[in-house]
Amino acid sequence: MAGLYFEEFEVGQEFHHEFSRTVTEMDNTMFSLLTMNPQPLHLDAHFAEKTEFGQRLFNSLYTLGIMIGMSVYDTTLGTTVGNLGMTDVKFPKPVFHGDTLKAHTRIIGKRASKSRPTQGIVEFEHTMTNQRGEVVASCRRTGLMHCKPKA
Repeated sequence: MAGLYFEEFEVGQEFHHEFSRTVTEMDNTMFSLLTMNPQPLHLDAHFAEKTEFGQRLFNSLYTLGIMIGMSVYDTTLGTTVGNLGMTDVKFPKPVFHGDTLKAHTRIIGKRASKSRPTQGIVEFEHTMTNQRGEVVASCRRTGLMHCKPKA
């Protein structure tokens, strides 16, 4: 698998994920409707024109999902047991249709699991930037990771 095992993570390790994604009006509309979010800031161009942003905002939960999803190939693909939680979720700048997003990850903590001897806990700090290099999202995520299989 492309993902790393618990032992392969080091505190301070950084990943600048290769994938980028230009987000679209269709992405925003579909995600908002699929998640039953009728917020006019996401769906109604005329409503959004009258806000301080002057246009529709890209759904922040989709931004969060893209940010974490971009990290999977380099970090957890096939080696994670599951997510234990996310904290400190922030959206310091808005995302708009047509923005191109890129994710970055830093390992900020790790420890062996006390109750699961073949697993460990890794704390990830994710940030996402737009095409201008502005941070548009960040969060801390805790993942339960497999240890390397015994040979």
